[in-house]
Amino acid sequence: MADTARTTLGMVLKGFPRISETFISNEIRLLETMGFRIHIFSMRQPREAFSHDSVKEIQAGVTYLPESMVRELPVLLWHTFMLLLERPGRFLSGLKLLFSRFASAPKKHTWLKHYMQAAFLVRKAKGMGLAHIHAHFAHTPTTVGMYAAHFEGVPFSFTGHAKDIYTQDPVRILDKIERAKFLVTCTRYNKRHLTEMAGSLKPVHCVYHGINLDLFSPNGRSQTAEAPYSVMTVARFVPKKGLDIILRALRKLRDKGLDFRYTLIGDGADRDKVLAQIEELGLGDVVDMPGTITHEQVIRHFETADLFVLGCRLAKDGDRDGIPNVVAESMAMGVPVASTNISGVPELVEHEKTGLLCESESVDGMAEVIERLLTDNALRQRVIPAAREKVSQVFNNKKLIEDLGNIYKSHGVPCGRE
Repeated sequence: MADTARTTLGMVLKGFPRISETFISNEIRLLETMGFRIHIFSMRQPREAFSHDSVKEIQAGVTYLPESMVRELPVLLWHTFMLLLERPGRFLSGLKLLFSRFASAPKKHTWLKHYMQAAFLVRKAKGMGLAHIHAHFAHTPTTVGMYAAHFEGVPFSFTGHAKDIYTQDPVRILDKIERAKFLVTCTRYNKRHLTEMAGSLKPVHCVYHGINLDLFSPNGRSQTAEAPYSVMTVARFVPKKGLDIILRALRKLRDKGLDFRYTLIGDGADRDKVLAQIEELGLGDVVDMPGTITHEQVIRHFETADLFVLGCRLAKDGDRDGIPNVVAESMAMGVPVASTNISGVPELVEHEKTGLLCESESVDGMAEVIERLLTDNALRQRVIPAAREKVSQVFNNKKLIEDLGNIYKSHGVPCGRE
């Protein structure tokens, strides 16, 4: 296919659609409005039975890659063999790249799967005119994207977010950086980390995820609060969210006589631990757990909440948050935020200005910031409008995706409107 016919941006994702990754679907939707022609390559089928409304507006086609090395091995082997016949030079040089990375790799069968998934991707992309491949998350999607770009003979790039940056062997990330045309990440904290790794090898761009400010508004609600207070969290049930710290802080506040209800929205691997802790702390009568719900349902919870709380921490495996989008959504809705000073959170939640922060792992500190934001109405009246203004200035996804689109174009990714 002639280079002039290459007009498609291939987007490699871990899964599509995913309830926890609204920022990616919003990014794709807004890039399309700028004129980018996108095709999505998803490494997993959808895991939830529903999706956010923004997904329905996406025009991009979706190709699902085979997931299983057992059930779908014949398909993977067939497309890998056919790629060898069709592009022997690129296949064999790709195989050399695989083996150079393979020798010290754990779980070697997954590395072979990623190579074969890339072969499947390229064969399914025939006629699409792939011009560039971009992967979201620096671990397996970037690995697949890197091999696929090599097979196809096009540039690739990737966006690093959180766990994918900090729990992966730095040697593996640097290996991908060396081969990528450019990198994107979602916080200045991440950019500093990646720039220290990459040096002057490749440009590292920081673009916040952003939120759709049209969906989030205080709607004239009161900036004051009174008991019984409504506290909420939206999070995956994983260690880095610090849910155990929040629950222990709430127990301390209940012992002090604070009257509240707590809504904990989400699910995850630590669900049983969370349930056990709620029972152990005797909080079952004040905790509601609606599970995983739609974005629209989350907004309705924001409309009645007095406080949003998240206990971000550095997990034992190195995992940590960037800037959780729900923090920005809460601020835009006029719901003050109590969180910790971990990672990129202070870039949006400025202590005493646009919210309150405490040290991670501090139950006493968490209890203090929760109590202050619930009971100090003068503080609320100062913080709430400042938080809304901060989000409007730096987290408007329409402006941010325009910036991202211009980054793509500056690196030669074609846009239909050019």
